[in-house]
Amino acid sequence: MIVAGTRAELAAARARLAGPVVLVPTMGALHDGHRALLRRARELAGTGARPGTVAVSIFVNPLQFAPNEDLDRYPRTLNEDLRTCAAEHVDLVFAPGVREMYPAQQLVTVDPGPAGGILEGEFRPGFFRGVLTVVLKLFSLVRPDVAVFGQKDAQQLALVRQMVADFALGIEIEAVPTVRAADGLALSSRNKYLSSPERAVAPVLHQALAAGAAAAAGGPRAALEAARRVLALAGGALTVDYLALVERGTYGPVRDDAFEGAAVLAIAARLGGTRLIDNVPVQIGAGQPGMAEHAADD
Repeated sequence: MIVAGTRAELAAARARLAGPVVLVPTMGALHDGHRALLRRARELAGTGARPGTVAVSIFVNPLQFAPNEDLDRYPRTLNEDLRTCAAEHVDLVFAPGVREMYPAQQLVTVDPGPAGGILEGEFRPGFFRGVLTVVLKLFSLVRPDVAVFGQKDAQQLALVRQMVADFALGIEIEAVPTVRAADGLALSSRNKYLSSPERAVAPVLHQALAAGAAAAAGGPRAALEAARRVLALAGGALTVDYLALVERGTYGPVRDDAFEGAAVLAIAARLGGTRLIDNVPVQIGAGQPGMAEHAADD
């Protein structure tokens, strides 16, 4: 496994890589959810006599953190991450420092458009500008054929796909369904922040989404109301930033009570000082099957 810490090292390694090159962008602190991304990347790159390349980036991107967020305490576990990458048959890890990625002030950034100003974009102003800017820079440096992202960050996934289409980047974007703990909590590097009592409450997010999906045949209002009833069981322990139903392709809010078809039921909430997000793909309307976890790449 090649570990590159600079652009020059990456460029030298990239020149020797066999295609297809499949990139998994991460901020490190790798867990089983990341392992699922790495395994899917390995499948896409191939394992035969002439396999392609799995590349992983590990970079905590300061552009996507607001001043009051957790940039300084975000988990950084590079040595452990490298062992995980090696175990998952990664070929190249690009782990630059901040000065390597941003040798000067980043004056030109990517505007995420209208879909970047709602939900996560509303509660984390500038977040998606930072995300899309670093992803575009990573795409430019690594030059992948395919990039793999998790469905847990569904709004990010939609915006990356839009950026790839709008800029004609020619990169295939592959989504991997959310990986969960046994009690339903979506795996996240930030789960480490939860205290034991908070961790006991955290599964209510997925329980609410599952209840909403189960009620989806009754339409958008029924799905949202079912989810809200479950969230109410957490009482004051949980502060909900949003619970929203959005169209799967555009991530625009579903505003029509007569809407039927593919959607995403999404939530963000705070437990103590930890902010958690989750979502499930759903089918809205009479005769629809409800939750559609395997429709993640639609």
